Amino acid sequence: MSYKTDIIKERIPRHIAIIMDGNGRWAKKQGLARMFGHKQGVTTVHRITEAAAEIGIEYMTLYAFSTENWNRPKEEVDALMTLLVDTIAKETPTLMKNNIRLLTIGDIDRLPAETKKKFEGCIEETKQNTGLNLVLALSYSSRWEIIEAAKKIATEVKDGKLDVADINEAIISSHLTTNGIPDPDLLIRTSGELRLSNYLLWQIAYSELYFTDRLWPEFTPEDLYEAIVDYQHRERRFGKTSEQVKIEK
Repeated sequence: MSYKTDIIKERIPRHIAIIMDGNGRWAKKQGLARMFGHKQGVTTVHRITEAAAEIGIEYMTLYAFSTENWNRPKEEVDALMTLLVDTIAKETPTLMKNNIRLLTIGDIDRLPAETKKKFEGCIEETKQNTGLNLVLALSYSSRWEIIEAAKKIATEVKDGKLDVADINEAIISSHLTTNGIPDPDLLIRTSGELRLSNYLLWQIAYSELYFTDRLWPEFTPEDLYEAIVDYQHRERRFGKTSEQVKIEK
């Protein structure tokens, strides 16, 4: 029996964020170079994206490349950028076929010119799609994002466009790269690591966290369904008591 049959359609998380971890370790287990792990990870992205779209997830944000990843060996970064370009070119027709809209968060101005051009072209081509919103976090980190938001807010205050007294959660959220994207209901991290790695720290304040030992290349739609079923058995209180939540239901 599949966990898919246990999913309550009325309680499907609107937004799932994923830290795709374990590509390198998967490759090492196979006696292969790290790049083979990244290529297999792309295959996993394909099948998980299709599974999410099929069951009605509205948003899925994937941590594809962090600002800290720029510190990896140059040959690995160059290979990842080439893989990204090739993947975008190959997957764009599939995104169109499945009515998937591509979005991005992060400092994409740091991407190589060809990579950025291909990426922006795919975003433009899929912008009218109305199914799953696939958000790729590229050259992204939460601290970078919050710093950039603080700079924008400070500039608006300096220019007299914003009063300090008016700064609240909504103002800060509107200056983040995720503006217009709902906060994740569920965050999944693969590979058994129990940390957040500078990912969506503002946005996951009340997200449910799910950790699995599966390496990302091994992660299957069935694993996704299991995580969703686990999420649906939790009580989300947002600071309230269980009694209050039950009354509101």
